Amino acid sequence: MMLRWLLCTGLLILFLPGRASDGIPEATPVWVYPEHREITALAINNLDPDQRTILEQMWAEVRIGYETRLSASAVDPEHGLDSEVLDLASWPAIAGDHSCSPVQLMDIILLSDWILNVDRIATRLRNDLDEAEREDQIINAIRNSDIRLQRADLDYATRAGANNVHFLLERNAVDETAEDYMKRSLQAGAPLNALGAYAFFHTKALEKVTQSKLPNLRQEQRSAILRAALANEAFALHFIEDVFAAGHTAGTWGVAAQRKGTHDHYNEAGLEVETWDNEPLVLTGDAYMRPEDAMVAAKAVQISLEQLVSAMTAGAGHLPVPSGNLEFSPETFDVCTNSEMPKVEFDLELLDTVLMSTPKPGLSEGLGQLNRFRTELGPFIGVSSSLETSSLDGGFGTDQNEAALIGTIEANLIFGLGLDGVMNQAGDGLTFFQVGWRQDSATTSQFTDPESTYQGSSITSTIPGRSAFNLRMRMPFWLIPGDLILVAPILSWASPKTFQRMAVTAGNGGVIPWQSGISTPIGRFQFVLGREVGVTLYGRGRIRESLIIPTNNFSDPYLVTYRSTKWDFPFLEYQPTRIFSNTQSAILKLQFSVGVDVPSREQVLAPEAATDIELGNVWYLGIRTVFHWRRYL
Repeated sequence: MMLRWLLCTGLLILFLPGRASDGIPEATPVWVYPEHREITALAINNLDPDQRTILEQMWAEVRIGYETRLSASAVDPEHGLDSEVLDLASWPAIAGDHSCSPVQLMDIILLSDWILNVDRIATRLRNDLDEAEREDQIINAIRNSDIRLQRADLDYATRAGANNVHFLLERNAVDETAEDYMKRSLQAGAPLNALGAYAFFHTKALEKVTQSKLPNLRQEQRSAILRAALANEAFALHFIEDVFAAGHTAGTWGVAAQRKGTHDHYNEAGLEVETWDNEPLVLTGDAYMRPEDAMVAAKAVQISLEQLVSAMTAGAGHLPVPSGNLEFSPETFDVCTNSEMPKVEFDLELLDTVLMSTPKPGLSEGLGQLNRFRTELGPFIGVSSSLETSSLDGGFGTDQNEAALIGTIEANLIFGLGLDGVMNQAGDGLTFFQVGWRQDSATTSQFTDPESTYQGSSITSTIPGRSAFNLRMRMPFWLIPGDLILVAPILSWASPKTFQRMAVTAGNGGVIPWQSGISTPIGRFQFVLGREVGVTLYGRGRIRESLIIPTNNFSDPYLVTYRSTKWDFPFLEYQPTRIFSNTQSAILKLQFSVGVDVPSREQVLAPEAATDIELGNVWYLGIRTVFHWRRYL
């Protein structure tokens, strides 16, 4: 069992999104779906009437043959929880987060059934966020949405991860010019990044618009080319919207835990920035978007759409020249698997009208860098102590049925892997092994007749005070406890993606997501039955445990030595406080558990003529106050 646990922990490190190993980027959302849609809808609605008319004409041609899937208008005024169609405003929300390329985006939008469910889930999230008045309500809304999205889109959490395409490249120096930075972001072979992705797909969208103006095209060909153009543009818009999220301007360098922690902190706390054209801004990020954030991002999107619309009306001399043979499908470049910018000729003068309005990113690591933060992600060592009070249903003797209380203190060392909050703050992928020492008090009940007036002591307690080795193990599960341990050796090699999906689902509450965290104004609650088990080994030291067992209606007591194994199964946790620094965390929580103490190797020491005796199990119901301190490596 121990070997399997260590193997599964290693596989979780290697294959979970948001990986704990250094240098491997993690998938991190920027704006949530409804925020992407809101930004795009705002940009479309802000177009001047003539440009809006041209865009709607393009949209009308795109809809030909797909009227039952695509809305009548580019921005559906009746969009809601019961929508059965998708509008153009939703396309950038689907790009990047729910698809990896424009051609995949188009297939998903036109042919899949699950994307409509994703759109409804996003609308529900928008409503929940609008109604949220407290931080815990925002956390719960995102948790519920992520659980639903993972069910609707099986690749939601694992789709990205090969690159930092949703982020800006950091600046190399404080005096780096806009021209130098843009060239570095767009050049072939550069790390795939948000500005580069925008420029690439926007350029491809303009090329498709040019192709749609070629003479002698049949209507179905023109419609297909325009669909490709809008698919390419939707992908471009997703990434230009991304750059206005605070967590994506702070710099992507550092280990995965630092990147995610820095991203999450600035998205929530906000970040003061300046654009390349010297406009001061304060930005926030996913699920915390303010109206002013939407306006700033929508302005860049509006300029991009204006260029697309202008290409429909420009003369031949003002249009980009289509490259290669006529193609009817959208761009196939995959942002989930590629890690470098492709080679393409850019019109920098055209692109600058959009790119100059984007925020200057933070400096790279070194003097002047923005403060870095870290999430609880990665391997750690730590210590744990706890105080426990338990109620017992009696003692080990068959006649000992008097309920009693017992107190316990523990001191432990912990070795584990932090995977908390990989998708959201309600997630819990915590995996650890704990070893330590436990000291129990004597029970409040006595081995004598409960109706007697005899004044007992700890020696005459039903179970005297005792000490023991203590082991504890915690790991999330997909459907039944331990299932990740069982499937890891097979799926990690045969189907890593399936194992990733299972692990992500497990870390967010399981297939039946009843084990995800529930935030409240007074702290966090979480059901954990099957996620954690404690084992206490009594009598394994040099001196075996002993106790007095009454027989014959309490008249003939036996002195018995024994060993026992107590199994502890927590079922509910309440966490009122949690503190986390860059590398350390301190957690205080209450844990409610049920357990059973199973005796073995009973031996009667006195009287000498006594026959063997068989002890019974003792059941517990306990409350532990647990303090965890971890040092992340």
